[in-house]
Amino acid sequence: MSNGTHYEVLARKYRPQSFSELAGQEHVSRTLQNAIDSGRVAHAFLFTGARGVGKTSTARIMAKTLNCERGVTHEPCNVCPQCIEITKGTSTDVFEIDGASNNGVDDVRDLRDNIKYLPSHSRYRIIIIDEVHMLSTNAFNALLKTLEEPPEHVKFIFATTEPHKLPVTILSRCQRFDFKRVTLPKIIARLREIAGKESVTVSDASLALIARKGDGSMRDSLTAFDQVLAFCGNSVNDEDVATLLGTIDRRLLADISAAVFGGDTQGALAGIKQVDLVGYNMRQFCQELIEHFRNLLVIRSVKKPEEILDLAAAELEELQKQSLHISALDVQRRLTLLIKAESEMAYASFPRLIVEMALLKATLLAPLVPIQELIEKIKTLETAAVHTPALPWDATRTTPTPLTPQPEQRSTMPTAPAQPTSSAPAAVAVASTPAPAGGQGGDWSRFVAFVNGKDRQLGSILEHGSPLKQESGVIEIGFPAGSYYLTAAQDDEFIADVQTLACSFSGGNTAIRVKSIESGFADAPLSLAEKKKSDTEQHLAELKQEAINHPVIKEAERVFGCSISDVREL
Repeated sequence: MSNGTHYEVLARKYRPQSFSELAGQEHVSRTLQNAIDSGRVAHAFLFTGARGVGKTSTARIMAKTLNCERGVTHEPCNVCPQCIEITKGTSTDVFEIDGASNNGVDDVRDLRDNIKYLPSHSRYRIIIIDEVHMLSTNAFNALLKTLEEPPEHVKFIFATTEPHKLPVTILSRCQRFDFKRVTLPKIIARLREIAGKESVTVSDASLALIARKGDGSMRDSLTAFDQVLAFCGNSVNDEDVATLLGTIDRRLLADISAAVFGGDTQGALAGIKQVDLVGYNMRQFCQELIEHFRNLLVIRSVKKPEEILDLAAAELEELQKQSLHISALDVQRRLTLLIKAESEMAYASFPRLIVEMALLKATLLAPLVPIQELIEKIKTLETAAVHTPALPWDATRTTPTPLTPQPEQRSTMPTAPAQPTSSAPAAVAVASTPAPAGGQGGDWSRFVAFVNGKDRQLGSILEHGSPLKQESGVIEIGFPAGSYYLTAAQDDEFIADVQTLACSFSGGNTAIRVKSIESGFADAPLSLAEKKKSDTEQHLAELKQEAINHPVIKEAERVFGCSISDVREL
C-alpha cells in the first residue's frame, strides 16, 4: 500500500476461474460439466452449502461456460471478452444480485421485466442471486411463474447457506447441488500452492493451523492466511501463527494428553497454566482437547483412520505414534470425563478449575485389566493347581461348630459312594447321580436330565419327585403330600408336557402318574434333589474330617489356639 498500488486480498486474487480449480467440490464440477457436454442444462440451479466453499464462484464459472465466445464447453477459456467481463463483474448479460439488499417484491418485478429482452451480445442472460433465502415471501411469489417457465435465453442460479428457509415451490423448480465443507488436506494443499506463488516460507504445521481456523471454508482460510502474511511477512513462524490466530498449538495438546496417559499430574496442570497464560478461552481449549482425544480414539478403533479423520498427513502420523501404547478403552474413559467437564463449563464461574479437575481425574484413573487378560491368568492358575498339591477346602478358624451327618430316613436301600460336587450344569449333575437299587434309578436320572435339556422348569419339578415305578409304558412319580411340587405336578398341562417328553425319551407311548406320598414313607426312594443334598452333606463331612486330621491344621490349632468351625470346598 505504500507505493500507491491496490492490494488484492488472496481470496479474490486466487478465486477459482474454472471447474478444475474448484477444490473439494469435484462432485458438483463433474455433474455440471456432464450436463453441459450432453446439452442437458437446466433453466434454474440452486447451490447450497456453508460459507466460502465455492457457491458463487461456481455460479460465475457456469456463466462463463455458457457464454464463452469459443462455444459452450465444460471449461471456460477465460481469455475472450465475455469471460473477462464476467470475471470482472461488468457483463451486461450476467446479473449478480445480493438477495439481502434486493429482497423486495419490486426488485423481483423489475428483474422479471428486464429478462424478457434478449441478451445484448451473449447466448444467455444469467441471473445469479446470492443469499436467495433473504428474499421476502412476496418476492418469492413474484418469481414463481417466471422461474417455472422462463424465456429460453434466461438461466437462474441461486446460492444460499440456508436452503431450509426457501419455499418448497422454489425448491421444486430448481436443480439442487449441495456443496461440501472443504477437507483439511485440500485446504492445506491450496494454501501451499498459493504460498509458492507468493514466495512465502511457511511450515506445514502453520498451514494446518490456518486451514483449521477456516473450519472447512476455503475463503475463511485464505482470509486467515492474509492476516498471517500481514503480520509475519514472507517468513512465517509457527508460534506467531498460533498467537495471532488464537489457536492452541497442537504440540501442547499432545504434551497434555501424554501427561494424562503417563500419570503425570505435574505435566497436565503445567499445560493448563500455559493455556491460561496466553489468555485462551478455557472452554474452547477443552473442546479442542476433546477433539484431540476423539482423534486418538478413532485411530485406536479403526483400520483406516485417514478415511474418517480430517487431518493433515503429518498430524495423523504424530497421533498414530502417540496412540501406540494406549488402548481405545483408555482413551474412551478419559474422553467421557472431558465431555462432562465441557458441558459443566457453560455456567461455571471457574472454568479453569473444572478443566484441571477433569484432567486430574483422567491422569489418576486406575488402569483396567482387560477381561481376556484376566481369563488367561485364571487359566494359568488352574494349570498350576493341577501340578501343585493343594487342600480341597477352605477352613475358617473360629469357634468350633459340630457337624452332624444326616442319614437317609426314607430309604433302606444302600447307595453308591458319594461323589464330590462340581460346577457342571444342573442337567449333567442330575444325570451323573448314582442310581438307587432296583435298576430304575439310572433310567430315572437320565430321563430327568433329558427333560432338563428340553424344559428347565419341568425338570426342576421332577428333581423333587421320587420314581415309584418306571416300566415300559408307565412312569409313576411320588411327591410329598401338601408340597408345592405335588400341586405343580398334578396340573393337567404339566402331566401332558411330561408325557410328551417321556414318549420322545422312550420311543413309545408312556403314561405319567402322579401320587402323593407321606413324609418318611420308607418304600419311596430318595428324589434326585434329596440324593444330591445327602451326598453334599456327606462330602462336606468327609472334607471336614480330612481337614481336622491334616497335620498343617493341627499345627495351626496348636500355635494359634483355634479350631475349625466350617469347611467350604474350593
